[in-house]
Amino acid sequence: MYSVLSRAVTLLATAACLVLAPVAYADIAPAKPKETPQDAREALADAGYQFSLIYIGEGLANISGGMRTGAIYTGRLDLGTTIDLEKVAGWTGASFHANMFQIHGDGLSRSYIGNLMLASGVEALPATRLYEFWVEQKLLGGKLAVRVGQQASDIEFIDSSYDDIFVNSALGWPGHAGINLPSGGPSPPLSVMGIRVKAELTDRLTAYFALFNGDSAPPGPEDPQIKNPHGLLFRVSDPPWWIAQLKYKVELGESRLPGTITGGGWYHIKSFPDQRFSADGLSLADPNSNGETAWRRRNPGVFMVYEQLLMRASPGSDKGIAFFMRASMSPSDRNLVSAYIDGGFLFTGFSTQRPNDRFGIAGTYARISDRARALDRDTQIFTGTPYPVRDYEAILEITYQHEVRPGFLLQPVVQYIAHPGGGIPDPNDPTQSKRIKDGVMVGVRATITY
Repeated sequence: MYSVLSRAVTLLATAACLVLAPVAYADIAPAKPKETPQDAREALADAGYQFSLIYIGEGLANISGGMRTGAIYTGRLDLGTTIDLEKVAGWTGASFHANMFQIHGDGLSRSYIGNLMLASGVEALPATRLYEFWVEQKLLGGKLAVRVGQQASDIEFIDSSYDDIFVNSALGWPGHAGINLPSGGPSPPLSVMGIRVKAELTDRLTAYFALFNGDSAPPGPEDPQIKNPHGLLFRVSDPPWWIAQLKYKVELGESRLPGTITGGGWYHIKSFPDQRFSADGLSLADPNSNGETAWRRRNPGVFMVYEQLLMRASPGSDKGIAFFMRASMSPSDRNLVSAYIDGGFLFTGFSTQRPNDRFGIAGTYARISDRARALDRDTQIFTGTPYPVRDYEAILEITYQHEVRPGFLLQPVVQYIAHPGGGIPDPNDPTQSKRIKDGVMVGVRATITY
């Protein structure tokens, strides 16, 4: 840690020298063009040091349905650095990356809607936390890359290059994984220790494999973000989770429109709670059961991703109309969501006045497992009340991203949330017999990048 702090001090000193040197020598040297902070940043990048700053601020409101109506503001500051260790230390093919989050504000899903697939991927408990902290080594001319350290899985696994515009969390890290995996799996705001291997087998085929610590937080009933408040636990002793995928590049039609097909699976070594039965074999809703949940060993999952550019905005352009779809499945007895699918369309590059503006429409569908549905029916039987049987949660999102100027985006968004929580009882109904009402979210996201 001391060497990292020492390096940071050196970087700041170097930056200060680059910016202030022209002023210090103005009286003894010929006049030169004034050096800007951007010049200093480019000089540091040439030396192997890259820095990034991304701020996302959102004003979101639930205007109908859910638990209650209301509005929130939430924000996340992301500060990061990537260091080329070959340039800095002579370590061939190696790089280091770290970034941290400063999260503030409320969460619309947590406080107002009650849905499983959070209205925003930024939503999290307020905190300042380390997110990623890893070293990557490239071998065989860059065709093999091994990454070790604290990292996330959502950037490379079960991912599409066309889903980053969307605000809903499930349209980033799929809702199936985020709902079922311990602590939501390695995705914002919690990453985990692990090893990732990426191998370019051919020009078209790339293989990915990762072995992660199975949980970002210690056991216990509290929220994982509370149990690991600053991202500094670096846990390595939990039952592991592995995930693997093959990504194949395809080309469509005479225009050779690019696309990819991805297939893969995961396997978690941990035991997972049964969604219906207690340890003595009775329903958890049965007053005669011992109330202790039965546990099921291991948890597998399979998934696929297809993405395709359907039409170019202009000849040779990588912009136009694009489509993506993702689907995944896991066993019903140990998962709240047993099947999941999402997909959408992205439109870019159709305005000469606003070439970088983007428009997107997408939807998600998370099916509540048969075992969890059976528990709801058991509750009806043992309580004698028309308790709602959960079935699914689905979300439709429409959004437009406008580039006000380079580095500054404004993005209005609308979401329709069907059956929040899978169709849980309405918290405003004292009889618990009515299903929660569908929610409607509207809002604006602002993104500043430097």
